[in-house]
Amino acid sequence: MPPVTASDPVRETFRSALARADRRTDPFGHWLLDRPWPDAVAQQMEALPIAVSDMTYRLGRREENNAARAYFDPAQQARLPACRAVAEALQDPRTIAAIEALCDVDLTGSYLRIEYAQDTEGFWLEPHTDIGVKRFTLLAPLTSGPEAADWGTDFYAGPDQPAQRQPFRANTALIFVPSESTWHGFEARPITGVRRSLIINYVGPEWRARHELCFPDQPIG
Repeated sequence: MPPVTASDPVRETFRSALARADRRTDPFGHWLLDRPWPDAVAQQMEALPIAVSDMTYRLGRREENNAARAYFDPAQQARLPACRAVAEALQDPRTIAAIEALCDVDLTGSYLRIEYAQDTEGFWLEPHTDIGVKRFTLLAPLTSGPEAADWGTDFYAGPDQPAQRQPFRANTALIFVPSESTWHGFEARPITGVRRSLIINYVGPEWRARHELCFPDQPIG
């Protein structure tokens, strides 16, 4: 399959998914997207030639593995056309306008950050909310196959409440606007293989780790 090199099909497919978004309110406001990426892009992102790093899963926080995490930074975009197409589509003003209209959020002055997460056996995340510098969160499963069906993010009505497992299906996504109620995490469970996903945020200008950003010198708007 030839690599996808243009952002236009990605942008149009993503905006179409936003227009069809399924709004949910339990346990907090979020949206489910179906087919946010062109099929060819979804397949290429699942198979990106990015090595799976050794991770330590002691604390239940992604930051304990900061040195091993992968992003759609400028170097990755130059190396992998699919990464560039996705990043450019999500930086596009028409995409930003569609996100802002759907989620009633102002992304002006924020920066696009896309993490390529590859989680393996032993992975877990404690309940957390993403409040603070993150203005928008999108979680997009990439791994296909029946073994991944139970790998969805867990939502919570509160930090001490039972988990409500979300779907994990390739070429879907869920969106929420971080707030004091957006508790989510990942309860420990078997992972046979690699749980690949995108973690997409628009973060405020105070974000310190500039190397994680898709366009470090290009704020939204």
